[in-house]
Amino acid sequence: MRIALAQIVSTPDPGHNLGLVEEQVRAAAASGARLVVFPEATMCCFGVSLTPVAEPLDGPWGSRVRELAADAGLTVVAGMFTPADDGRVRNTLLATGGGVEAAYDKIHLFDAFGFAESDTVAPGTVPVTVDVDGLTVGLTTCYDLRFPGLFQELGSRGATVIVAPASWGAGPGKREQWDLLVRARALDSTAFVAACDQADPATVGRDAGRAPTGIGASAVAGPLGNLVDQLDDKPGLLVVDVDPAEVDAARKTVPVLANRRF
Repeated sequence: MRIALAQIVSTPDPGHNLGLVEEQVRAAAASGARLVVFPEATMCCFGVSLTPVAEPLDGPWGSRVRELAADAGLTVVAGMFTPADDGRVRNTLLATGGGVEAAYDKIHLFDAFGFAESDTVAPGTVPVTVDVDGLTVGLTTCYDLRFPGLFQELGSRGATVIVAPASWGAGPGKREQWDLLVRARALDSTAFVAACDQADPATVGRDAGRAPTGIGASAVAGPLGNLVDQLDDKPGLLVVDVDPAEVDAARKTVPVLANRRF
């Protein structure tokens, strides 16, 4: 299956960001991709109040993404914010198009490096997989990359590909951690991990501020931890072919999912 990672720089304006989604969905469809993955916070960048922009999955923003996916005939995964019951929002992945209609609420919230996502975001509780052209795809978001158990669970549920939309915070050692974690989680799950980050805002002349707004370096890692391909820090579209036979072979050679005890 051909997948595309759309590394963009989201703005505080959801309408503007829909224009970026439209542009990249069309480019992904032209490349022959069956799945296009956008970053966490595609709807609206971090660093601004999220409550005013949060919408239900069937609100105007999600509905437009749904239309774009249907028109292109592929599956889109994009980060948005939906209202929570307690006045906070949920950090949600919308997966839509190509026979898919699902959502994943980020389970592990980024309460680290001096940032407290849980102040404004309510956590999800349920791992989610979807079926894209007969392949099981697991959904994760950003800080989830630091928790191997979720990736092992998704692998045990049959995920061949696990997507990880992100808005990775910059800072000392953070790029090294990103590269390491993407490849490690692929090894943990013996699956392809497709991690799509926000591009570095500085590459388009914007101040990143203190919020986690992305460093680029979107990457696809293979089921034995090899780096398949990777972008730099600027906006771009990464197109990669993934072969489920590689996952089958890896799970026979290194059966960590079958052998694990915890």
